[in-house]
Formats: sequence, structure tokens, C-alpha cells
Amino acid sequence: MEEEEEEDEEEEEEEEAAESNPNHNHIPLEIVSEDEMALIEAALSAAASAAAVRIPSSSSPLLSVSRSLKRTITSPLKRTLTCCSNAGTPSEEIEDLGDNSHMKEKKKKSGEGLTSLYLKFRNRRGLSVTDITRSEWCEKQMEFILLHGKPKRTNAMKAGSARHAELEEEVVKRVELPINSVEESWAVKFSNFIIGTNQLLFEGLTREIPIVGHVEGVWMSGVIDEIRMPVTEADQNPLLVDIKTRYRATLPSEAQKRNSRFQLMCYKYLWDNMIANNFPLEDFFAHFELNPEYIFSEDVRQHISSSACNVVTFREFMMYFRNMCHLLPPSSEQLLLRYEYQGDNSLLGEYQFNYDDSWFKSQTLQCLKFWMGEREAGFVSKDERWKCGFCSFAGKCPMVNSQESQLENELPKDLCP
Repeated sequence: MEEEEEEDEEEEEEEEAAESNPNHNHIPLEIVSEDEMALIEAALSAAASAAAVRIPSSSSPLLSVSRSLKRTITSPLKRTLTCCSNAGTPSEEIEDLGDNSHMKEKKKKSGEGLTSLYLKFRNRRGLSVTDITRSEWCEKQMEFILLHGKPKRTNAMKAGSARHAELEEEVVKRVELPINSVEESWAVKFSNFIIGTNQLLFEGLTREIPIVGHVEGVWMSGVIDEIRMPVTEADQNPLLVDIKTRYRATLPSEAQKRNSRFQLMCYKYLWDNMIANNFPLEDFFAHFELNPEYIFSEDVRQHISSSACNVVTFREFMMYFRNMCHLLPPSSEQLLLRYEYQGDNSLLGEYQFNYDDSWFKSQTLQCLKFWMGEREAGFVSKDERWKCGFCSFAGKCPMVNSQESQLENELPKDLCP
């Protein structure tokens, strides 16, 4: 779907902007109810129906991944990832379908006459993980993007997107499905989540998993690059992985690593909340102005049945989705960043770190104050002003204009042209 492709493209833009310048798994035994057993059996059926093409083990790139982890991962089957094609309506992102007239009434002011960028630009669709990580990178740059549009993508950004598409193709087969409403678009998104997690549970690895949830009272969505199931009985929590491609064969700066850590922590927070049975259905329906009693078209109904979910209305499907989420394990406290060289897709390094709940919430609240108009956009810190040398909006930035003579001296030597 369009927003998933956009997530893949956007998540590397800040990192690649600087680089483009030369300058098997074990499921615990527990007593379950008849309803839960029916869901488990349905999941097994769905996993079997979703598996279409087996990757030859001799050519599977997962072999190099497993060597870096010193363990063996079963080569996965391809799953079907359904993309929405609107029937009889203009092509739009999922969250933008429907009447947006109410947004004009909600462009309220807060703080000292500041505009809430969330209400102005993201009220209908919610924030993406990319929105949050871009804010952490530079709030002023995020503000410029909202007001003036995204800058032209560099060759390094395009190469990063192409690599993510290759990785997706190894385990995912994309198909198009005509949809007629925003409810059907959301159903397809969550159906892809169900099919993807089935692939994770029974094959040990999946990619491009859409997630949606509440973060500090704000709806947020994202797409996880990769999730791996551990192969030891002692560890039963899926490992969330984000894959970064590098224009140059060097490891990233601490600022880039910090931004990527924040991104993966967002994914973990969303995953853990989805599977903890905390998904607030009624708030979800109300916020996105969805009709829970909407009756699916025959095409969408048949697609949803491929995930062993025989439902008619949107509410029935969402209740099934929430129940399925509740059967999944929470993600590992450890998270993994993988860095590849764009020149030959070779591994530059892997960086594993622990989730830090207090740091994550502190960073998120700081970003939300900017989005909600509680304070003006902040600039980068003095020791990170080298970022300005690679920003497309530097000519418009008041901080850059006031200190332009100092920028060249502040750029790290390894980033200078």
C-alpha cells in the first residue's frame, strides 16, 4: 500500500542525505478456551494458505543473516501482501479517504498563538513513526517539510528504497485488491498484519509488518522492516529489526544511531500495545470516522477469508483482529539495527541494544509538544549543526542564516565534501 512504501522511503532520508554527499520457534504450552483454540487453528490454516513460493535454501540471503547471529533460521515462504487499489475513487492514502471538512474547524491555536501542526496536517491520518523520528532529528526541518513539501529524493535515498523492495520481495508477493471505502482499506492493512504474523510464527521471519496504535494519546502508525522469531526455547519473544543502507562503507554517527534507536523503540511500543489487548476499538472508530457496521464487498470478504476470518462487517473483523493480537507474544527487550553497504549489500555491522522505556517516553513527549503547538520548533544542538550542511531547507532556516559563517568550521571532517 502507498503509505507502507512511503514509510520505507522516508525512514532513511535523514541518514542518507548526509551520506549522499561525498564530503521451529517455541510456543509456550498453556490452557486455552475453545474460542482461542479455534483462533489458533484458524491461524494455522491461514499460514498454510498464505505460503505460496518457497525460497531455495541455497540462494536464500537469510543464510548470511543467520551466520551473523550464529544460529540457523528456516528460509521463509512468501506471503501475499495485498495492496489497495480504489474502485471508483481517486487514488489516495488510506487515512485521507473520507470527508476532511472537519479539519478546518479543528485548526485551533494553543500555547502563545502557536498552530498545532498535528491538527493542521495529521489529524485525519495520525502520526507516522517517520514523523516522530524526523522531529527528533530536527524539528525545524520537520516544520519546513510540512509547510513546503518534502525535498527531492537523492540517489542514495532511491537506492535505499530499492534495497528494501528487494528484501520485501524475498518473503512477500504483492497483489492488488480493489477497495471501495476507508473501512476496507484498514481491513486490508490489518489482514496483512495477521498474515505476516502467521508467517513469523510458523516460518521464523517476516518483513513489512504494518502496525498502528496509541502513543501518549496520539494515533501512530508504521511499518516494521523485519521481525525474527528466536529459535531457542529459552527465548520466545520476537526480535524487531530495522535495516539501514549506507551510501558509504562507514558506520553511522551517534546522532544517526540515536534516531534509529528511537524509531525501533516506537515499533516495540506499538507492537507491545497491540498484543496486550489494549487496542481501543471505539476510539479507533471515532477518531478515523469509521463505520463499524460497514459491510465488506465480496472481493474484500474473500481476501479476509484467506486469513481464516469469515466475517461480514468491519466491527466483526476488528474484534477478530484484536483477539489474534492478544495471542501474540510481546517483543524482545533487545532491538537490532542492521547496516548494509549500498554498493554490494554487504553487512557493515549490527548494533543490538535494549529498549529504554523512560528515555523513549521522554523523547516522545518532547516531540509531541512540538506537534501539538505547545512550543515552537526547536533547532539542532550546537554539536549537531553539521546536519544543516545537508538540509535542503538551510537557505530558509533562521538559525543557519544567523550563523552561516560558522557552519563550515563546525562540519566534522569526515562529512565535509
